[in-house]
Amino acid sequence: MNHHLAKRIMSVCLWSLVVAAADALPQASRQGTDVVSIWRTPDGGLQPQAVVDSAGGLHLIYFKGAPSAGDIFYVHRSPRDTAFSAPVRVNSQPGSAVAVGSVRGAHIAAGREGRVHIAWMGSRDALPKGPENATPMLYARSNNKRTAFEAQRNVVQFAAGLDGGGSVAADDKGNVYVAWHAGAEGGGEESRRMWVARSADDGETFGREVPASDAATGACGCCGMRAFADRDGTLYMLYRAATKGVDRDMYLVRSNDNGRSFRSTRLHAWRLEACPMSTASISEGVGETLLAWETNGQVYYSRVGRKTSEAAPPVPAPGEGLRRKHPAVIANSEGKTIFLWTEKTGWKKGGSVAWQVFDESGRPTAEKGVADGVPAWSLVTAYALPGGRFAIIY
Repeated sequence: MNHHLAKRIMSVCLWSLVVAAADALPQASRQGTDVVSIWRTPDGGLQPQAVVDSAGGLHLIYFKGAPSAGDIFYVHRSPRDTAFSAPVRVNSQPGSAVAVGSVRGAHIAAGREGRVHIAWMGSRDALPKGPENATPMLYARSNNKRTAFEAQRNVVQFAAGLDGGGSVAADDKGNVYVAWHAGAEGGGEESRRMWVARSADDGETFGREVPASDAATGACGCCGMRAFADRDGTLYMLYRAATKGVDRDMYLVRSNDNGRSFRSTRLHAWRLEACPMSTASISEGVGETLLAWETNGQVYYSRVGRKTSEAAPPVPAPGEGLRRKHPAVIANSEGKTIFLWTEKTGWKKGGSVAWQVFDESGRPTAEKGVADGVPAWSLVTAYALPGGRFAIIY
């Protein structure tokens, strides 16, 4: 039996042991339907980000504290647990994370043997600083015993000038990538481009960052980006361009050789003479990679086939909504997909989470809904459960 298939089957079996017990989690209030469960972020946190490792373990991070200088907390739950672990602070320097704008928060990835990797844009007083006292792109990984996190480190060696945060990706071979966008000193958005620092030893050391996007596209300064590595080790990154300061097109960057070379594809055009402060999402489906982004007040998702490496035409969220932003897309082992996003959020303003479930052929099902209560500066996340179920955390 294929090694990856065996791990997937084991993960589903382990999750099946606790599907019923999952409704008893004490850290969150539940609502939703038989297919979609809705949970509040533990401890009243902001910007939850969830990932499930190859053994079926759920890892979750969230932000607490002042939006301009707060902390990142981590909890986890194995398939046999009925509650999250006690929260552990990720950042070794208190107040070194930032939530303002909803685009600069922490991202999480699970790598080899379940090691957790977290990266975030530092706050104004975060240490260690980048070159010439610049804002750092910080990184921390779980220790060898997986009980706490090592001291935070800055991975920016020369490509300083962070604004829209960054992201992290990891695979089962020990590769870890921290990505961000930055530009030439004194230059505008047109001078920005994507940069990637790579580790080949599970985050023990990082090499000097390398450019990953075409310099001609620029990069939207206050827009977030997303990195992800699939089970085959392919690295994907989503970012928003700023060509000539007005073309805010969405681009997919792909590397099939562990970050040594990159290929860019334009996914969606958007002409706008402003920064939309958008975020993006990438996750793994069955034989494909799922992408989600915002364009002109609407959110879209697309599928990238692993064999063809081509992105399918973007699919908009169905129905009508108001100020749709911050999408996420997750698939389960049965091929069903949940697409979720926020509505009516804005600067210092919360809103709602909305979602739509799609069947194996990509058709929308009757499973859809809206729930109020997304806090200001927050995001939404989700993960798959067996039996065609999903859980949303917001």
